[in-house]
Amino acid sequence: MTARQPAEWARHLATWTAFPSHGELWQEDLEPAQAEVAAMVRAIAAGERVELLVANDDAAAAARALLGDANVRLHHYGFGDIWLRDTGPLFMASPHGQAAAGFRFNGWGGKYDLPGDDGVAAFIAGQCKLPLARHGWVLEGGAIDVDGTGLVVTTEQCLLNPNRNPRMDRHEVESHLRRDLGLDRVLWLGDGLMNDHTDGHVDNLARFVAPGRLALPVAAGPDDPNKDVFEDAWDRARDFGLEVVPVPSPGKVEVDGRIVPASHMNFYIANAVVVVPLYGSGSDDDAVKAIAEFFPDRQVVGHRADHILTGGGSFHCITQQQPK
Repeated sequence: MTARQPAEWARHLATWTAFPSHGELWQEDLEPAQAEVAAMVRAIAAGERVELLVANDDAAAAARALLGDANVRLHHYGFGDIWLRDTGPLFMASPHGQAAAGFRFNGWGGKYDLPGDDGVAAFIAGQCKLPLARHGWVLEGGAIDVDGTGLVVTTEQCLLNPNRNPRMDRHEVESHLRRDLGLDRVLWLGDGLMNDHTDGHVDNLARFVAPGRLALPVAAGPDDPNKDVFEDAWDRARDFGLEVVPVPSPGKVEVDGRIVPASHMNFYIANAVVVVPLYGSGSDDDAVKAIAEFFPDRQVVGHRADHILTGGGSFHCITQQQPK
């Protein structure tokens, strides 16, 4: 069997995540974002250990105060920001054991170059005592989602973006996914969500919930800013031959008059729970109910993620599962 990243619903040894630590980045959202991350961590820790990166002593003290006796282990490391789905390693599994894959990180196409982020993958692999296979092309973990059988979904907007790997075309990207991650079938979606600074990460748009079963959003109405994106994704996924299941979209969510990439699709599948981001929209309860139908063996809980979203992502963006 080829070494590859297991599906997220496979059993975890632990979940890696990071704690908002830099006041100059988060400003007035720092403490509210810390509270939202802590709520997510407490939910995950009910079923597995959480490995939490903190960048400084103040953040460590805040984390301890919020987390109490939860099953959490703190690691001091000077990371740039909390988006471990993209800066951390992808954990690989095979009959011969585990390894970690690390890719070149260029700040989401050169937008956010923060000191420490390019060393996160090596630090985590070292803490896990796993070998890190270093690959020289740009790939963020949030740009792909896998079902554990060799099938991967991604977006053209991100993986074919010239700000990532300008000398690689579609066939070369597919070859690298096969060589480095054991992924032999690729569903290419088009664009990601409006105003997503990651250039359309797929984990805000499409998520596997079982082998060959893909969850996609349904527009909240004709004024949903991502209505055309969703319809195109549904067409491509069905043409590919997948079973497609619906999750409500929050619709138009604005902060200071700007549309933000709010999505219930940025949920995280842990051993005991699935944590769904909520934004105070009319779709919140329906989204939790829809996702609960996909995971009858887990408790599906919704937590607010408004302040985490001010940094650009949500629960899936800040987590990375370590397989058991």
